[in-house]
Amino acid sequence: MSSYLEATARQRIGTLLDQFEEFLPPSQQVISPHLAQLDLPVSFDDGVVVGQGSLQDKTVYAAAQEGGFMGGAVGEVHGAKLVGLMQRAVLHQADAVVLLLDSGGVRLHEANAGLIAVSEVMRAVLDVRAAGIPVIVLIGGSNGCFGGMGIVARCANAIVMSEEARLAMSGPEVIETANGVDEFDSRDRALVWRTTGGKHRYLLGDCQMLVADDIGAFRQAALDMMQACAQQAVALTLDDLEQEQLMLTKRLQQFGDYREPMQIWSALGIAEPQQLPMLEAAAFVALAGQHRHRVTTAPGAAS
Repeated sequence: MSSYLEATARQRIGTLLDQFEEFLPPSQQVISPHLAQLDLPVSFDDGVVVGQGSLQDKTVYAAAQEGGFMGGAVGEVHGAKLVGLMQRAVLHQADAVVLLLDSGGVRLHEANAGLIAVSEVMRAVLDVRAAGIPVIVLIGGSNGCFGGMGIVARCANAIVMSEEARLAMSGPEVIETANGVDEFDSRDRALVWRTTGGKHRYLLGDCQMLVADDIGAFRQAALDMMQACAQQAVALTLDDLEQEQLMLTKRLQQFGDYREPMQIWSALGIAEPQQLPMLEAAAFVALAGQHRHRVTTAPGAAS
């Protein structure tokens, strides 16, 4: 077993894909033009690895964010590499784009440049889908997937998470700072994972697969998602958006008054919700499968 959580971005993408070829490697020293002006350290790849490889003879364009550099935060160059990768995927009609996201969101050191970069990444994801190419997101790093990158993830066709993964718009510390510890205690790690972790996201239909913390498991999940997307249209339509809005409205109506995720799990019909955190991924999925669709239809390739 090779832990996805403990691996670096290059280890993840190099193991996930066969014959991986990196674009703009560190030797080319394409770095942020802003960080040095603030006397901050730079990374010669600006915290993201992009390139081309294959999965069972399917051409895949992929990116892996390095959470060890500024928490995987997106700046101008970081975002440009992601956008360029996806534009190239459209140009060469790749079979899929796979994004290994591990990010706290926008790099605040780069202010508007970082915000614009994330918005361009979102548009690029939708352009890839419009070209008939599925976008699959893998989340299992220590930083989770928050902020603008959380929105990017939900623009994709499918999301695969591990139990250790987290996905949300605002991070726990941000919520606590803005609204106080009574609203959300970021030091309560169990609460954080119950609220933003892979198991909760899977139960609510926010991710399509939950896997063990293993690069091989993520690789197989990416293959499975590629095959699933091949059976249906991958472009985002107005009807898809309306269905997603309906799902969110229904979720708010049913669970809007709850303050504890286990209350939601109970409402889903799970008899002993306190046991869920103890289950391995496979056992959890077997249990959750009979409950998760009572609240929402899984977005699948139209998320």
